[in-house]
Amino acid sequence: MGISYFYETFEGSNCMKKLIKNTIKIFLLLLVVGIVFVIWSNFTIKDQTENFVTSEISKLPSEKTGLLLGTSKTLSNGNPNAYFFNRIKAAAELFKSGKIQNIIVSGDNSQKDYNEPEEMKNELIKAGVPANKIFEDFAGFRTLDSVLRAKEIFGQNSYIIISQKFHNERAVYLARKNGIQAFGFNAEDVNKYAGFKTNAREKLARVKVFWDFMFGVEPKFGGEKILIP
Repeated sequence: MGISYFYETFEGSNCMKKLIKNTIKIFLLLLVVGIVFVIWSNFTIKDQTENFVTSEISKLPSEKTGLLLGTSKTLSNGNPNAYFFNRIKAAAELFKSGKIQNIIVSGDNSQKDYNEPEEMKNELIKAGVPANKIFEDFAGFRTLDSVLRAKEIFGQNSYIIISQKFHNERAVYLARKNGIQAFGFNAEDVNKYAGFKTNAREKLARVKVFWDFMFGVEPKFGGEKILIP
């Protein structure tokens, strides 16, 4: 009885070791696949938008409309958000150059005291853009929402997207994959230290682009059509 007990214990121990070993192998395999997918996603988006994204206004076509992508005006610590103000500056420059005639400001307005489109509109007016040339999209909760709503709600089949380069690449990729002739005008970036978390998050956001494609994710909200004269 004692020998049988120890034999069964030994066999059980071996089975447990094999289970743990196989679990570790599966985990490592999934980890490698995940890393490869992240690298592939980022390379694909960067490579396929290289000819449509620029920091030079002269290289852009003339379009009826620019799409300014939203972000918060202030950081969590209360300081001004450089991403926000650099985008405002770029959008105003693009408008004054004559490359665009109107600007859609698209951002998050999911809470009463948080209104990205309104804040962008106010700052653009301060920068010299006429109020009647600015159109607010209050349901730009994600980049996907913003680029598709510019077409479906505002009727724009081609436009220039305004944001930082890393964001423009993803936005232009999304737009073009949905039949929109989009270009990107790059606002000035922030220093690498200040933008570390944002750039790290962007790596994963590019993975989600392909996840959304696979599962047919659509913008969260529709709405009435808004005519841009």
